[in-house]
Amino acid sequence: MSRRDHELLRLADEVLLPGFTGTTPPDWLRRRLGDGLAGVVLFSRNIRDPEQVAALTAALRAEKPDALVGIDEESGEVTRLEVTGGSTRPGSFALGVVDDVELTEAIARDLGRDLAAAGVTINFAPSADVNSNPDNPVIGLRSFGADPELVARHTVAAVRGMQSAGVAACAKHYPGHGDTSVDSHHAVPYVSGTVEELWKVPLLPFRAAIEAGVRAVMTGHLLVPALDPERPSTLSHSVLTGLLRDELGFTGLVVTDAIEMSAVSGPYGIGGASAMAIAAGADAICIGGEHADEKTAEEARDAIADAVIEGRLCEERLAEAARRVRELAAWSIGVTGAIGASNGDASGASLDGAPLGLQAARRALQVTRRAADTGFPLRGPALVVEFAPEMNMAIDKSTPWGIGGPLAELLPGTTATRLTASTVTGGAVEAVLAEAGDRPMVLVVRDAHRHEWQMAALGHLLAARPDSVVVEMGLPGRRDLGAVHIATHGSARVCGIAAAEVLCGHLDGKVPGVLSVPAG
Repeated sequence: MSRRDHELLRLADEVLLPGFTGTTPPDWLRRRLGDGLAGVVLFSRNIRDPEQVAALTAALRAEKPDALVGIDEESGEVTRLEVTGGSTRPGSFALGVVDDVELTEAIARDLGRDLAAAGVTINFAPSADVNSNPDNPVIGLRSFGADPELVARHTVAAVRGMQSAGVAACAKHYPGHGDTSVDSHHAVPYVSGTVEELWKVPLLPFRAAIEAGVRAVMTGHLLVPALDPERPSTLSHSVLTGLLRDELGFTGLVVTDAIEMSAVSGPYGIGGASAMAIAAGADAICIGGEHADEKTAEEARDAIADAVIEGRLCEERLAEAARRVRELAAWSIGVTGAIGASNGDASGASLDGAPLGLQAARRALQVTRRAADTGFPLRGPALVVEFAPEMNMAIDKSTPWGIGGPLAELLPGTTATRLTASTVTGGAVEAVLAEAGDRPMVLVVRDAHRHEWQMAALGHLLAARPDSVVVEMGLPGRRDLGAVHIATHGSARVCGIAAAEVLCGHLDGKVPGVLSVPAG
């Protein structure tokens, strides 16, 4: 083959899942779908409300009935469907703290039904990463925890729940992004350990997910020298084909994390990385999280076709990848017709009939009292001070979080202020103390142990107001801060609501153990 012919370009298009801008399909996307494009990835920029998303996906399928529609809907901090109001379900870490696999499966089924109703066919979740590094800048609350056995059983539960609703689950970020200190959006994360150690920790949840029938696996752009000392996993034949296919026995769809991330596109370009990933064993390329235009999608398509022409990519390998994309689309169409009301009511009910997600958020709370008389629960309106760190790129910056709003609804007169690393000056802290006066103070942090500026500000405020309540909405590195310390294990909207409820004493006696964690 000496040139790009129409059939080769069409075959290359069949492995691409680009992003796009807008809440309706642009003309170039409609045209490319008609020419064989595999499907799309939806981001929060494409979403206004569930009805609009359903109309959008219907318009996509008018061009290609079996188009795949993917989304990053992990719940918790990484939400797309609920980016405007915040997630009604806690994230994975909170579910791992509760450690009730039936609850995790029910949450995933509930989410899957919402996604199916919106026309989504594959959800890039759950995160099967074992968060063994508490300073990890990109996984953290997205993981079920630091224990590989716990992560494995909840990954399996999430896969079963999601796929029982007719949406393909996708375990990520293979072979495991948990023990890293670098965000692959910016550079190549390094994963140490021997092959034996990898089997015992990061690979364990992926093995369990595969045995449970997960339909897809997402690659992480990770350098794992024990597996391949030269190429990141997304571009490594030994990691994707030798290990994932041959040793782990995975036969489903292998999809890449966003190919424009610097970890892979930096040295090879978007097109070069796309072709290398397919050659290594990937079946579908996610593209367009940051470059959501036709030019970028064309660059990837043309580079894949050129790799075939130049002999760097076997055409049979490309055809195999396209076949797996079609097989997943066919599975989705088949199960959608078979699933309906037979799932029953996944919403469950607590003693007060709360939605399932709020039940889970309440159960994830852990409260440590550090003094006998703390003025807790709150007896009047409070000042809430929320410390907002810069979040990783997987979390949409517009996603609301915190407890100021929920607490003000329960305690009218409560006010809130938010500080960042650039605004938390000594003068700002003193101004907060003056604003509080004699009102109760609630100090809300996220991953305080990872941010010196948060710890410094907390130290200043707690020295002046030792009666303050500290609410940690990230990973609880320390529980000895404040007269009362509340760990929500997540920053989803329902986590903020649950924290507000416990601050007001509404959960006393209703959630077993929620107020029984002793000071350590």
